[in-house]
Amino acid sequence: MTTILTVDAVLLTLKDNRLHVALFQREAAPYPNVWALPGGYVHEQEDSNAQAAALRVLRDKAGVDAPYLEEFGTFSGRTRDPRGWALTVVYYALVPERSLSDKVTLFPVDDLPELAFDHAAIIDAVAARVRSKAGYSSLPVFLCAEPFTIPELHATYEAVIGEPQNMANFRRKLDDLQILEELPGQLRATGRNRKAQLYKLVAAFKRQLSIRERGF
Repeated sequence: MTTILTVDAVLLTLKDNRLHVALFQREAAPYPNVWALPGGYVHEQEDSNAQAAALRVLRDKAGVDAPYLEEFGTFSGRTRDPRGWALTVVYYALVPERSLSDKVTLFPVDDLPELAFDHAAIIDAVAARVRSKAGYSSLPVFLCAEPFTIPELHATYEAVIGEPQNMANFRRKLDDLQILEELPGQLRATGRNRKAQLYKLVAAFKRQLSIRERGF
């Protein structure tokens, strides 16, 4: 029996305050014309590891250089692919909607079309992980396009977690994380003649992500 080794990427973004996933219609069998995650075979001569394969897939199929990519886990078995015993290493990436190209089609993670393989189960599991991590980590910042205000970032966290977040507690969490850099003199109008301070991610935090993506 043929053993198939692939990577699949769950590319998530926020659209209309709902968590969405990028999908593509398959052209070839199995499952022609059925929606699926961006994925593909590991290229033994080209990909240094599974993460490099996932980054390549996202660039080639979605036109995205993901600022945040994390390994989720593996899905395997003899029944998940009609071509043979299959194992896929699943990664997930978070990006702002405006950074996506017209190559992708977005669907709400809680309102998916018919999907190929076991991709519905993969998306459900990844969405649950992201919502759980959003409660205590910096993860949702990668869904918010820079520069952003604290209220905009707060709204992003609420959309991912799916419930209101106390603003005072939220600001304390940001202070603890120490990942934001104030942009002096840069403000954004928020209505009623009010303006809010603009922020970006600190450079050191971005460098850490870059190093981790390259496997160093």
